[in-house]
Amino acid sequence: MIKNTGSWYTVHTDDGRDIECKIKGNFRLRDIRSTNPVAIGDRVEIDINNEGTAFITEIEERKNHIVRRASNLSKQSHVIAANIDQALLIVTVNYPITTTIFIDRFLATAEAYRIAVKLVFNKIDRFHGADKEAMDELIALYSGIGYPCSRLCAKSGEGMEELRSELKDKITLLSGHSGVGKSTIINRLIPDVNLKTGSISEYHNKGVHTTTFSEMIPIPDGGYLIDTPGIKGFGTFEMEGAEISHYFRDLFAFSSDCKFSDCSHRHEPGCAVLKAIGDRRISLSRYKSYLSIMKDKEESKYREEY
Repeated sequence: MIKNTGSWYTVHTDDGRDIECKIKGNFRLRDIRSTNPVAIGDRVEIDINNEGTAFITEIEERKNHIVRRASNLSKQSHVIAANIDQALLIVTVNYPITTTIFIDRFLATAEAYRIAVKLVFNKIDRFHGADKEAMDELIALYSGIGYPCSRLCAKSGEGMEELRSELKDKITLLSGHSGVGKSTIINRLIPDVNLKTGSISEYHNKGVHTTTFSEMIPIPDGGYLIDTPGIKGFGTFEMEGAEISHYFRDLFAFSSDCKFSDCSHRHEPGCAVLKAIGDRRISLSRYKSYLSIMKDKEESKYREEY
């Protein structure tokens, strides 16, 4: 499935056709705790009836998928994409600001679903002084944990060739806040697609939504890009408290040395994670992100503004 506009789903068939489909009614009766039972990237079976109307009748088993909490206080998930090879999280240290809590929530979720992530720091032409120092520190932090990072100026094209080579023959999810430059990146990679680009609200320093639905776009050199609407907040879903630290690589590396096997890394004596934070071997920002997810689980809610 390559596009979802709400009530209609575009399916790209094995013989090269794009067919508009609806979901068969019994899909909605299944025990699917998701706002979208069919997601971008799903391989599906369709049935075209005599009237020419097409219905999605089956979803093949997914290789993987990535989800987030659908909305504030929601008990449902939203499947962002399925059957992907990698994810690119587009980050801007300003214009708009991408917080470390947002980055860490995305990374932890991708870790939980075993999806490789690369951080792409866009708009490098705008960052000087304190902004550039902040970007350099973030790149040092995340590359030190083991997440590949790259610098990009989609507007001028700097860094685009390196990015293009990493996308070849892969299905790649593109994600990030509104305004970080996802549409500009896609227009650079696939000039004929002509996606609308937005502006940044100078008052709020936040992006304006330009992509309103998810779409899987073929790359001329091979592979696909999955373009998604800008995400304001990233609510984690289906993470149990005891396993959350497993999805923070840096915390997990020290957790085996904790005195207690079920250590929550908050107050227990003999906690190796707390010691590593005190010794500055784990970033305090990463630990705060971990605590924010733990708090979500205990309060059974998600605060949207991350």
